Amino acid sequence: MRAHPTVSEVARNFSAYIDRVVHRGERFLVMKNRKPIAELRPVEAAEGPRLRDLPGILSSLPHLGPADIDAFESDLKAARQDLAQLPPLDPWGS
Repeated sequence: MRAHPTVSEVARNFSAYIDRVVHRGERFLVMKNRKPIAELRPVEAAEGPRLRDLPGILSSLPHLGPADIDAFESDLKAARQDLAQLPPLDPWGS
């Protein structure tokens, strides 16, 4: 299988190309009349972040100082008190 297969080649071997994309992470530029028309590649955005990405995500977050943490806690308490004052929502209401 070529890295730049034709539409006909991909159609004849579709399952094999999809298996290579899914299991090996390969990418293929599909050609028609010697021009690229499509790309077969893994869909990375659909998966979302993975557990192994968590340390990097957490390290990229801004670090809060003690004053920021106290202010956040105070805001949460105030929001909870405000919510407690609201009437309960009717789950069957429209």
